[in-house]
Amino acid sequence: MTARHTRIGTALGELTVVADGDTLIGLYFPGHWYPPKADAIGPFVEAAADPVFARTAEELAEYLDGRRTTFDVPVALHGDDFQQRVWALLREIPHGETTTYGALAAQLGNPALAQRVGQAVGRNPVSVIVPCHRVVGSDGSLTGFAGGLRRKQFLLELEEPAEVKAGRLF
Repeated sequence: MTARHTRIGTALGELTVVADGDTLIGLYFPGHWYPPKADAIGPFVEAAADPVFARTAEELAEYLDGRRTTFDVPVALHGDDFQQRVWALLREIPHGETTTYGALAAQLGNPALAQRVGQAVGRNPVSVIVPCHRVVGSDGSLTGFAGGLRRKQFLLELEEPAEVKAGRLF
């Protein structure tokens, strides 16, 4: 294992970013619900000195500036089979769109799995890049986000289509 980590300052706060080899395996907010164990993230390295971290920092900056809608940095997600299926569905949610936990459960073939889907979404190890923030409650409300609801709202507003922004009163 060649895991290592860095910290990247962003508009979302200082993110802890973890890579293994040439792939990104973790992106965590301050106060993240399920942070990685200290022994799983390897040594600290400077972001600029590591190609994976430098690319991640650049792509995140472009995304947060509104100049990027998808990410190209290679990602490896480690979880059980159910989590992998949920995380694959997250990656299919288009920029600027949302879905619900129930809709994801239905895509998996069982609408009764919505709570389990929510648990898998909450354990997404690569927040933002694997867009768990695009999943909302059945009534459209902001629910559960490992980085906190203020960050979720920020990300959704960042991705909000121009015509929707123009129609808002505030």
